[in-house]
Amino acid sequence: MYRRVAAIVFGVTLRPTITDLDAEQRPRERLVRHGSTALTDAELVALLLGSGRRGANAVDLAAELLHEHGGLAGLRHVDVAALARVPGVGTAKAARIVAALALTSRGARAEDERPVIRRSADVARVTAPAFVGARRERVALVVCRPGNRVLETIVVADGGAHGAAFPVREVLADVLRRDGVAFALAHNHPGGDPAPSDADRRTTAALRSAAEDVGLRLLDHLVVAGSEWRSVLNAT
Repeated sequence: MYRRVAAIVFGVTLRPTITDLDAEQRPRERLVRHGSTALTDAELVALLLGSGRRGANAVDLAAELLHEHGGLAGLRHVDVAALARVPGVGTAKAARIVAALALTSRGARAEDERPVIRRSADVARVTAPAFVGARRERVALVVCRPGNRVLETIVVADGGAHGAAFPVREVLADVLRRDGVAFALAHNHPGGDPAPSDADRRTTAALRSAAEDVGLRLLDHLVVAGSEWRSVLNAT
């Protein structure tokens, strides 16, 4: 209210602050409700800034920084000292922006360094650590993003005296929960014979069918015995 009165009395044109906006229009509330994809680059940077300066709210200031430096790609190469000199930014805000952009760059590099499943040998290599020291049957799941790039490898079942049960629903749920689009499985035969059993073949067929029903792709299913392995999928 004070800002509106001051604008009328002194003839000052004031941009609305973030708090002047309706709750549905505020970047933070929209991020919580709709996710980061609903926000513009300027709105995301504005959340890092936290506040603007006199005559410019945080979104205005963020848009100014992006315009001056050629968008996010250019802003990523600006150091703290240069950003801090911009009126309304300062060292603390500049440090937050630089740190956030550095994390995105590192995250992209880490994603590019993840292995890609191209053949059965890739599945064997990725799942090998899961079977070190395993004396009973164990089932390892490899969740993949588009392009068959590995997102995560997890153990989904540990066997008892009569082997490990394949939890088909749980496997598919784990893949979907991690936003995977494809997956591979491997399980060990502690007895030392990597030859797939009839039960292994039936399980593989059931997994492939169930995966197709929910839009997923089964890349492979291996039986591992020490340093040896066989593909059940290719044997069916």
